[in-house]
Order: sequence, then structure tokens, then C-alpha cells
Amino acid sequence: MGNFDAFEQKMTAAGMGDAVIRTFRRNYDALLRNETGMIPEETIAPAENLAPLDGLGAAPAGAELLGKAVVIKLNGGLGTSMGLQGPKSLLPVRDGVNFLDLMVRQILDLRKSTGAPVRLLLMNSFSTSGETLGHLERYRAEGLADANEVELMQNQIPKIDEATMQPVSWPADPDLEWCPPGHGDLYPALVGSGWLDRLLDEGVIYAFVSNSDNLGAILDPVILRHFAESDAPFLMECTRRTAADRKGGHLARRKSDGRLLLREVAQCPDADLDAFQDIDRHQYFNTNSLWLRLDLLKAQLAADAGVLPLPMIRNNKTVDPRDKASKPVIQLESAMGAAIECFAGAAAIDVPRSRFAPVKTTGDLLALRSDAYEILENGQVRLHPSREGKPPVISLSDEYKLVDSLDSLGNVPSLIGCRSLKVSGPVRFEPGVVITGDAEFVHAGPEPLVVPAGTYGA
Repeated sequence: MGNFDAFEQKMTAAGMGDAVIRTFRRNYDALLRNETGMIPEETIAPAENLAPLDGLGAAPAGAELLGKAVVIKLNGGLGTSMGLQGPKSLLPVRDGVNFLDLMVRQILDLRKSTGAPVRLLLMNSFSTSGETLGHLERYRAEGLADANEVELMQNQIPKIDEATMQPVSWPADPDLEWCPPGHGDLYPALVGSGWLDRLLDEGVIYAFVSNSDNLGAILDPVILRHFAESDAPFLMECTRRTAADRKGGHLARRKSDGRLLLREVAQCPDADLDAFQDIDRHQYFNTNSLWLRLDLLKAQLAADAGVLPLPMIRNNKTVDPRDKASKPVIQLESAMGAAIECFAGAAAIDVPRSRFAPVKTTGDLLALRSDAYEILENGQVRLHPSREGKPPVISLSDEYKLVDSLDSLGNVPSLIGCRSLKVSGPVRFEPGVVITGDAEFVHAGPEPLVVPAGTYGA
């Protein structure tokens, strides 16, 4: 138990490069040491007084600066929790336009409006690469279809047999012996693929990285200018926590060295949970939109012997996630935002909620398809200004967990004035339904409750 040779042989045979093997070895060693990654409240101070986006005062970046930038979108997810079989980014948002189309619109708009050759890189997984590149064929004339120009491949790592602490064997489906390493894989993937050196050789030194399902995350030339002039190696976009974010991770400052860090609930001792969930004390959370200085990233990697010391995240699973009786395994992950503690001088800014519009559930998707959100010509998606940055809270019962089931709700109601909407059981909205304030529709019958046109809520 504890011998790494079998992992190295398996990863090498699968074509995994040195960067990801060394990263996995570091996390595996941490697992064997039973590292918990706990961050007690007494060791940190709240992150306070982050500079607000609207107070940066920087002029927008011009064409010269934008020409030194690349937009990297994390596009490795299949959206299986929402019943999708393919890439989540191909999920239609409105009128047949999907997440990927909107990302491309954003890049093409930047290129057209500034004249700068802004780059787009999609960090695909083995599961999303084929269909994503197939969809991008329609953008070949714009130079956005060739894998050699737009694709950064995510690595894969072995699942660990919990009983032996060796690579799990699953002959029934060998693909299930592997798992993604989390979005902290961005760093070894950039190195191992050769993209880090290639971008630097082409004069690209600024990277804006965000999730493909966060349609509010668009390259902002004002932030780019601020980041470039700050000389910071790393900048995180944070936004204010609300009551709905109490259980999510937060930004803090380590007392021992003053560096910013992220603390997830799994890293919080039980005794400190009240402080963790105090949104007045810990005010900011990570939107997973990051800005990186690629030249300084390369220098930091060299200083860290090629592996950023990101906290290891342990996940206990079964080798077949659909069969809870299958062999218990351990999956190791890391989060790319956790790299904020790896850089001296790393910074964070306070951005409005409009830059954070992720789609994690069918409730999120229903809100996005409603008039509570605007889709702009440049591909940006944002909450309607009248909502003052607060999204409607949508709660749908389990029969609406999968994307296809949303069709059974009928027409998307107006949610521009909705604070919260709860739907439980079979319900169907007719055209002209307007939800204001808080509304709840609960129905237990076999036939759907038909909601006619009108205004509902209190």
C-alpha cells in the first residue's frame, strides 16, 4: 500500500504527461499522510474592503492589450446531473442558441469592436471534445473550429481503490477506472499540453478563465486594464455572499502570512461552522472567474518544482457512480481558485452579481430562459437591471430535475418581478403567466394543474 509505481505506469500508458503525473503524485502523498486540509477560524481573518469593479477607474483595455489576452473556458462537464448526455455547453439557452454559441459571440464581438485578435481556448475533457469541436465547425470561417487553435485538453487521473490504495480495476467498463482531476488541472494541463509556452511565445500574457456555464463571465476590458496595471500575478473575481450562499466557500486572509485563500465547507472544522456561515463576517465568495499572468504563472511553477501546491480534495465515491454497491474508490481533485494562496501579491475584486450567472440546476435554466435575464447582442447574459443583481430563487420538485422535463411546465412565465417561485408536482403554465414576489404551486394529482394567464404571487 502506498506504492506510486502502478499509478505512474497506468498514466504513462494512457498518454498522460509528466506535469499531471507529478501533480497526482503530490496529492496521492497528501492522501497517504491523511491530510485534512482543515482551516480553523482562528487561523484566518475575513477578507475585507475588496476594490469594487465600478470603482476601479481604469480606462478600458485597448486593442494592443486585448491582443495579449486569451479567454479560457472550462468546458469539460457533461451536465449529467441535469440529464444531459453531451457537453453542458451545447444546452440551448433560448431560441436554439446554446452556451457555446454565446461564448463565440462574445469573442467575435470583442474582435470586431476592438480589432484585437482575442484568443479563445476551450478546456475540453475526453467526454466533451468530439461534440464540442463538431459544433464549432459552423465557425470555421472565423478560425474557431480547428482543435489546434481552440482546444486545451483536460487530463484524467486514476480512481484509487479504497481497500488497496492502488489503481482501481473495473474490467466491466475500464473507462470508469478514470476520473477528472477537478478544474485545478488547468495548471498542469497548460504546461503539459505546451499551450503555456505557445501562448507566451505568441505574446499572450493575460488569461481570463471562467466556467462555460457562467454566461455572466465575459472578458471585461476595464478589468483587463486594471489587472495589467496592477502587476498582480493572479486576480480573483468575487461577489457578495447572500443567505443562499451560506453553505458555499468564502474568501479569507491567512493570519500567518497575510495571503488570500479560499475555504470550502469541507475545510471548516465543525466547531467553526457558525462563523463559516456568517455572511456578514465572511462577505465574499469566488465566482471561479480568474485572471492569470501567464509569465508569472510559469515563474511560480518553476519555483514550486513544476507543481502548484493546491489543497487536495478527497471525494469518496463508487467506481460506477450509478451503482452504489460497486467498489468504493477515492477520487482526488483540486480547485483552480485555490491557487490564490500560491502567489505572493495575489488580489481579488468585488464584482456585481451580474458577472455570476451559472446554470447548475433546471431551476437556474428556467430563470435564464425567462425575462429576468437579458441576452445582449455581444453574447453576454445578465440579470435585468431592475433586479439589482439578485436572481430569482427557483425551487422545482424532483420530477423537473432533468432538462427535458422542463417542457412539461409549458410556457416560461414572466419572472422579472419574481423573488421566489416554488413548483411541486405536475404544473403547466399557459401563456401570459406573470410571477411577482413569492409564489408557490403545489399539486399532487395525476393531471397537471393548469395555471392560466394572470399575475400570481405576494
